[in-house]
Amino acid sequence: VQLQASGGGSAQAGGSLRLSCAASRLTFSNYNMGWFRQAPGKEREFVARAARSGGFTFYADSVKGRFTISRDNAKNTVYLQMSSLKPEDTAVYYCAAGAYVSAQRMRVDYWGQGTQVTVSS
Repeated sequence: VQLQASGGGSAQAGGSLRLSCAASRLTFSNYNMGWFRQAPGKEREFVARAARSGGFTFYADSVKGRFTISRDNAKNTVYLQMSSLKPEDTAVYYCAAGAYVSAQRMRVDYWGQGTQVTVSS
């Protein structure tokens, strides 16, 4: 299984970035797909999750209304559109494949490599 994340980079506060994560060797539509992030000196935290069909999405309170997760099951890809970025969004972002636990929790079966997002004020 491989989860290849891309799209990280630098942005000014208030700006936007879009992350992508392409999955391979995985029955993509069988998995909840999520994004997590880890800032320096902090634990990895949940950011967003899309249910298997993509019809249900869930967000951490800190990003609700600013980030949008979506998935394209035909392309085996999950996206994270990040808008109104804040310096506190600076972190390494990881995509993940797993299963539903609760609205803002998922069991992670597979991790992608991280992609750095840096937001300057």
